Amino acid sequence: MDNIKETIREVILSILPITIIITILQFTIIWLPMEVFIQFLIGALMVAIGLILFLLGVSVGLQPVGELIGSALSKTKKVWMIILFGFILGVVVTIAEPDVRVLGTQVDSVSGGAIPQSILILSVALGVGIFVGLAMLRIILNINIVYLLIAGYGIAFFLAAFTPPTFVPISFDSGGVTTGPLTVPFILALGVGVATVIRGKSSSSDGFGLVALASIGPIISVLLLGVIYG
Repeated sequence: MDNIKETIREVILSILPITIIITILQFTIIWLPMEVFIQFLIGALMVAIGLILFLLGVSVGLQPVGELIGSALSKTKKVWMIILFGFILGVVVTIAEPDVRVLGTQVDSVSGGAIPQSILILSVALGVGIFVGLAMLRIILNINIVYLLIAGYGIAFFLAAFTPPTFVPISFDSGGVTTGPLTVPFILALGVGVATVIRGKSSSSDGFGLVALASIGPIISVLLLGVIYG
């Protein structure tokens, strides 16, 4: 019950400020048609209800399952299995991420179909999956995350020099949209589950940093896509 109340409070505090600002602008500067403004209010209400249900689902089902999967994979003591399922789960969760689909739709629309939505989503998902697999390997081998971040962004900036200018902003936006409400909780829970079994509860902080690594993957994959298209 407390979880439900806290979730409702968080969503209201998130949605209310933008609703108030749009309402003030409506009656001072913008003066949109009233039917459009009413549609906005209805949409804001529907978004609030959807976020409440979504966040409850994440906290009740997604996060616990992520930790249990990470723990179960670690207990197998098979490095290849941990990396493989990290890759698969990273791909699947990213394909289901609403932010990625919004980006894909907008890029497809703006580019007039030159960059198809399905190709962009698949590229982003593969990038996340590969780097989630690398993040699992980092936890197992206890590699300093700084080295991976430097190498990852070094590759990204190197590829940016050979990628058509159109793809560079899209690639960095694709790295940002992977930090959405579906991908982040699951990847963090997966990393914490793996780190807790391998390094013990005292080193469960090793499970963090996966999102930072996972967001590099889409940047590199979309840049590579730009090189191919170019």
